[in-house]
Amino acid sequence: MSVHPDLHQHYVRACQKLGQPENPFIAHVLQEADKNDKIRWTKGITLKIAGSNHLVPVQRVTDDDLQVLASVLCNTGFVTGLDLRCNVLTDAGAKHMATLLQENSTLRDLNLMFNDIGTSGAELIARALHRNETLVYLRMTGNKIGNKGGMFFASMLQINSTLEKLDLGDCDMGTQCLIAIATALTQNKSVKAINLNRPLLYSQEEETTVHVALMLKKNSSLVELHLCKHEMKNFGVERLCEALYENSSLRYLDLSCNKITCDGVKFLGELLKRNQTLEILDLSANRIEDDGAIYLSEALALYNRILQALSVVSNNISGKGLVALSDAMKTNMDLSYIYIWGNKFDEAACMAFSELIQTGRLKPNCTDVEPYEVDGHVHLAELSHGLKKHYYWTPSCGEVTNKDANASLALAAVSEY
Repeated sequence: MSVHPDLHQHYVRACQKLGQPENPFIAHVLQEADKNDKIRWTKGITLKIAGSNHLVPVQRVTDDDLQVLASVLCNTGFVTGLDLRCNVLTDAGAKHMATLLQENSTLRDLNLMFNDIGTSGAELIARALHRNETLVYLRMTGNKIGNKGGMFFASMLQINSTLEKLDLGDCDMGTQCLIAIATALTQNKSVKAINLNRPLLYSQEEETTVHVALMLKKNSSLVELHLCKHEMKNFGVERLCEALYENSSLRYLDLSCNKITCDGVKFLGELLKRNQTLEILDLSANRIEDDGAIYLSEALALYNRILQALSVVSNNISGKGLVALSDAMKTNMDLSYIYIWGNKFDEAACMAFSELIQTGRLKPNCTDVEPYEVDGHVHLAELSHGLKKHYYWTPSCGEVTNKDANASLALAAVSEY
C-alpha cells in the first residue's frame, strides 16, 4: 500500500528507527521529489541519486544508506525509477536491493552501473527477479559479477517475463555465461535490448558469437544487441549475417571495437541489400578501410532504404572510402545519421561532407564532424555527437528529448516495437 507522508520525513524516521545517520545527498533528493506532488501521483518519479554529480559535492550511497532507502521505498507507490550509479554499493547493498525488488510493486527502471557488486550480489538480485513482475530496465554495467554472476542472470532470463532491457556490459562475464544467456534468449519473449559488451574471452574460436547467431535465428523479440569488444573477426560476422537473414526483429546491431576487416564487411554489405529491419549499425573502432566502406556504400546507394544510422568511426578509411559513403547519401535519402571521425580525411573527403552539410542533406547534429575553412582549404572538426553519447552519463539539466543527441536510443526505442 502506498504511503502518503512525504519521502523526506519518512526517510528521517527510518534513519532513527534503524540507528543510521542521514545521508545529506539522499535527503536533498527526497526533499526535491516531495516538491513534485502532481508529477509523482500522475506519472511517477525517478530518484536520481547518482554518485557522479560534478556540479555539487555528493556523499556517495553506502550499503547502510541503501538499507534505509529501501525500507522507505518498499511501501511507496509512486517511485518508478531509481538511479544509483557510481556509488559504493557492495554485495551487502545488493541484499537490500533484492528485498526492495521483492516487495516494491512499482519500480520499473533500476540503474546500478559502476558500483562494487560482485558474484553473490548478482545472485541475490537475479533471484529477486524470478518473482518480480514490474522491473523493465536493469543496468548492472561495470559491476564485476564475473562468469558465475552472469550465470545467475542467464537462469533468471528463463523465468522472468517482464524485463525488457538488460545491460550487463563491462561485467567480466565469460564464455560459459554468454552461451547460457544466448541459450536463454532463444526462449525468452520479453527482452528487447541486451548489452553484452566486453566479456573476458580466452578463446579465438568465437564460440560465443556462434551461439548468439543461433539465438538470432530463433529469437523474434530482440530489437537491440550490443557485442562490443568481443574479439570478433570475419568468421563471427559471417555467422551473424547468416542468422540475420532469418531474423525480422533486430533494429540495432553494435559490433564496435572488434577485429572486423573489409572481408567481414562484405558479408554485412550483402546482408544490407536484403535486410528489411536493421536501422542502426555501429562498426566503430574496427578496420574496414576503403574496401569495407565501398561495400557498405554500394549496398546503401543501390539497395537498402531501411538503415537510418551508421557509425564507421576510427576504421582506417581514407578519402576514397569516405567519398563513396558521401555519394551513397546523395541517392539514399533514408540514411540520416553518419559518424566518421577518426579516419583519414583528405581534401576530397572534407569537401564531400562539407557539401552534404551545406546543402542540408546531412544535418549538423546528425554527424560528428563540422566543416571549417583555412586559407581556402576545407577541413573537418570533431563534434561530440555519436551513437553512445549518453551511455555513461546524462546531462545534469535533465532528460534530453532531442533524438539527434543520442541516435542509438531514440531511433530504435524498444517501447516502439
